Amino acid sequence: MKPPIISIAGKSNAGKTTFVVKLITELTQRGYRIGSVKHTHHDIDLDQKGKDSWRHKQAGAKTTLLVTDQHIAMVKDDPRPDIEKMQSYLSDMDLILAEGFKRQPLPKIEIFRMDGPHDHPLFLDHPDLIALVTDTTLAPSVPVFGLNDIGSMATFVQKRYLNHP
Repeated sequence: MKPPIISIAGKSNAGKTTFVVKLITELTQRGYRIGSVKHTHHDIDLDQKGKDSWRHKQAGAKTTLLVTDQHIAMVKDDPRPDIEKMQSYLSDMDLILAEGFKRQPLPKIEIFRMDGPHDHPLFLDHPDLIALVTDTTLAPSVPVFGLNDIGSMATFVQKRYLNHP
């Protein structure tokens, strides 16, 4: 069974990473296995030029796993990664929190701060919005949580996506 994915969305510098880290910590303390995916527009290269795994990729390997006694890192050529692939890569997780992916059809928790660089939320009336995390008095038709109300948000996620009371 593929784990559910929730997108933590918001504009740049809204506090998405801080929120995701706190939510991962809380859900992990409750015993859940949480996977995370971070979307970036920047190219990444985890291999170091000249190292064996780099040489494997240069020779034409489309996927390389870097394996230690404690960790596995995958470097995979994939010009069009999609939601189902992310779910299959993290299939042993209970839940996946995806930072970004605001254009994907995923349930979204939007982070919106009054003192942030933007004057309005992105998804206030969008059907994918499941919750708003904010320090404003906005009252959308979805549950609203404070920026530091991680326990309540974790309970919301737990009840809705992890099938636990």
